[in-house]
Amino acid sequence: MARHTLSRLTKALLAPALALGATIGLASAPAHAAVWSSCDQWGNTTLNGYTLYNNIWGSGAGSQCIWANSGTNWGVWADHPNTGGIKSYPNSKKVINKSITSLGSLTSSYNVTVPSSGAYNTSYDIWDTDYDYEIMLWVNYNGAVGPLGTSQGSVTLGGHTWNVYKGNNGANEVFSFLRTSDSNSGTVDILPILKWIKDTKGWMGNETIGDVQFGYEITSSSGGLDFQTNNLTVSSS
Repeated sequence: MARHTLSRLTKALLAPALALGATIGLASAPAHAAVWSSCDQWGNTTLNGYTLYNNIWGSGAGSQCIWANSGTNWGVWADHPNTGGIKSYPNSKKVINKSITSLGSLTSSYNVTVPSSGAYNTSYDIWDTDYDYEIMLWVNYNGAVGPLGTSQGSVTLGGHTWNVYKGNNGANEVFSFLRTSDSNSGTVDILPILKWIKDTKGWMGNETIGDVQFGYEITSSSGGLDFQTNNLTVSSS
């Protein structure tokens, strides 16, 4: 689901990165003090080449705080009500800015700890520089959540088997790849997925890939739940 992202990017870039302290939820974070934390709606910072966003963008949201030891080791405590609709997408972003055909490789490894309750997905959100196309890769999901668009069958790409959905939210095309079984750690070879969309399906042209984001699209987490990115790497050449 993608309609949030244009406003998310705009507001996150314009809003100050207010580190409002760790009074809510950060007791659930690692025992040592985080390098950065924020409970601000649009709280953001850059650490070792990755940009972190708290990004509480949806209506009816509750409380949420983000903490980070680095751009690749971070987490979120969120207490969003048990209602429908995505409330937030806290994430860590790496900027690529290379066209699909000029990329020699684009890979990512992830290791997360996620709750067994609540409604959410753990996902990559990949954008072209014009924000005309959004590619979501769901590596795990729980509760009443689902992708935008219609089923396009399944495909094995990038080291995983996915159920594929294609849709449009009125602002951009959305291609969602849902892993057929949940995974809390692994490596994704992203470039073959982009080439499959471009060359095999013809759904987009030789777009310049801008952002590779990784985070948690949270619909509900009533009572307060922890989402932790133990490790994340995004590499390109």
